[in-house]
Amino acid sequence: MLTIHADSRGHALAVRGERIEAAGPLAELSAGHPHARVRTWPGLLTPGFVNLHGTELLERAYHPDPREAGLGTEPLTGDALRALALDDARWGASARRGVQRMLAHGTVAAACEPFLIRAVQDAVRRTGLTVLPRPHHPGGTPSLDPLASDLPPETPPARTPGSAACFAVFDVHDETELAERGATATCVATVIAGRLLFRRR
Repeated sequence: MLTIHADSRGHALAVRGERIEAAGPLAELSAGHPHARVRTWPGLLTPGFVNLHGTELLERAYHPDPREAGLGTEPLTGDALRALALDDARWGASARRGVQRMLAHGTVAAACEPFLIRAVQDAVRRTGLTVLPRPHHPGGTPSLDPLASDLPPETPPARTPGSAACFAVFDVHDETELAERGATATCVATVIAGRLLFRRR
C-alpha cells in the first residue's frame, strides 16, 4: 500500500513498503496517487539524525527500567554502570530501551564500533535501527539528543525515489527552531524502512 507522509509546509514523501517512491509537494503527489493513504504530520519532515555516539549510548551505558527503584531515568555510566554487574539479559533490555529513547529523538541510524556484547548486538539488530560503522570516537559529548552532543548534527543522505524510507518529524516551524529547541521535546515520529517505530502520544 502506498502512503504519503506530509508535513505542515506541504512537503511530502510517497512510501511503499521499505522504500520511497516519490518526493515532492503534497498536492503533486496526491494528484499522481489519488488512491494513496495520506498521513499529515505537524511540523517539519526531515531525514532524521545519525547519532554518532551509538557505542557509548548502547554498550557503555545502562538505560534503567522505570520499575527499577533508585536508578533514576538517565543512562548510567562509569562507576555506576560497573556497580550493576549486568548479565546478558539486562544488557539486552538496556539496549532495547536505549534504542527506543534514540528513536524518540528522531534518530534513524547510529554510528557504532563493533559491538563486543552479543546481547547488545542482537537487541539492536531486532529493533530495526540502522547501524553504521564507526572507525573511531567522534569526540563531543554522548547524548540521546543529537543536537546536544557538541558536534554538528549529522543526517543521512537526501531522500530520493528508491532510497530507504527513513525519516523523522519534528513539531517545529523550521530548521532554526529545531536547532534552538532540540529534539527531546519536539520529535513527533520516527520511521525506519517504512515502519513507524516511534510516535509521540
